[in-house]
Amino acid sequence: MNLNRRQFTTLAGATLLSSALPELHAQGDDHRIGYCIVGLGRISMDHFMPGVKMSSQSKITGIVSGHPDKARKMAAQYGVPDSSIYTYENCDQMRDNKTIDAVYIALPNNMHAEYSIRAAKAGKHVLCEKPMCTSVADAHSMIDACKQANVKLLIAYRCQYEPTNLRAISLIREGKLGTVQAIESANGFNISPGEWRLNKKMAGGGPLLDVGIYSLNACRYLTGEEPVEVKAYSTTIDHDGRFDQVEENTSWTMKFPSGIVASCNTSYGANMNGFYRVHGSKGVLNVESAFPYEGQHLTASFNDKTTLDEPNPAKDPSHFVRMADYFSNCIIKNEEPKTNGEEGLRDMEWISKIYESCGLSL
Repeated sequence: MNLNRRQFTTLAGATLLSSALPELHAQGDDHRIGYCIVGLGRISMDHFMPGVKMSSQSKITGIVSGHPDKARKMAAQYGVPDSSIYTYENCDQMRDNKTIDAVYIALPNNMHAEYSIRAAKAGKHVLCEKPMCTSVADAHSMIDACKQANVKLLIAYRCQYEPTNLRAISLIREGKLGTVQAIESANGFNISPGEWRLNKKMAGGGPLLDVGIYSLNACRYLTGEEPVEVKAYSTTIDHDGRFDQVEENTSWTMKFPSGIVASCNTSYGANMNGFYRVHGSKGVLNVESAFPYEGQHLTASFNDKTTLDEPNPAKDPSHFVRMADYFSNCIIKNEEPKTNGEEGLRDMEWISKIYESCGLSL
C-alpha cells in the first residue's frame, strides 16, 4: 500500500490513538458502548434503560439480576440474548462477553462497592449510582480497583450534565450575580414504610445519603469550592416505626474558603421538591425542581431590574440520555469523566463529617 505523507501521518496518529484506548467491543458498524445493567429496580428499568434506548452512543447488552423472570422480560424488551443474562453469583463471567463495555450499578447503597469492584476486575467501565457507597474506605477501594484495572469510573451525578443546572453554574461563573454570599438548598420526601432505604445496613444512613447528597453536591458545583467547615443537626420527629434505624431529618451549614455560607436541609418526613437559591451582590437565582428527573425551572432577578424565567421542558429520561452518552464518549475518547470517583469520594468525606457533627456515624 502506497501512502503519501499526509495519509501516513493520519494513519500513524490513528494507530497511536487506538493503542491508547481501552478495547471497545462494538459489533460491526454499531459503535455504541454496550452497558450491562446490574440491578433491575425502579431507577434502572424506569429511567436509565429507557434513556439508553433513546441515546446515540449507548445500548443495553447485558443484565445482572436475581429475578430470572424479570431479567428475561427486560432482556426481550432490549434485545439482550439469554447468554448475556447473569445472576449476582456468576456475573464475573461478563469478562468474556465482548458485547459489554461498561456496567450500570443500580443496587442498594451497601452493594455499590462490591459490584463496582467486581465489574472493574472483569475489565468493564463503571457507572455507579449515587451515593457512591456507604463509607469513605469503600470509596477509596472503588477508585483503586478501577485504576488498577485501567477502567473509568463515573458516579451518576446526572444534575452536573443537566442544562438548567449548567446554566446556573454559568451565570455564577460569569459574574451575573456579582459576589455570591449565601446558598440555601433542600431536598426530601415523605418516605413510605418498608422501603429498603430505612434499613441502615443497606442504605448506610438516612435521607442525607439518598437525597440530601444532591444539595451537598450542588453547593460544591455552584461555588466551585470545597467546604472548610461544617456544622449539622439531625432529628426524628415521627416515631411511627419508620425511623428505628435511620434519622428522619438532617440540617447542616457549610462555610467555603471564599466566605460563602450554605444552609441545607433534607428529610424523609416532608416533600421538599429539591431546590436551591443563590444570593449574590447583584441579584438572586432560584432553581426549582433542581434535582428531580424533570421540571427544572430557573428564575433570577438582578439589581438592575432585569429578570430571567427559564423553564426546562425536557422530559424524563432526558437526564439519563445525556449522562449515558457523556460516559460513552469518555470511554470512546479515553477522557476522564467529570464526576469521577474522586468527586464521589469528596461527597462521602463530607457526609461522614456531617454525621460526625450530628453525633452519628456512617
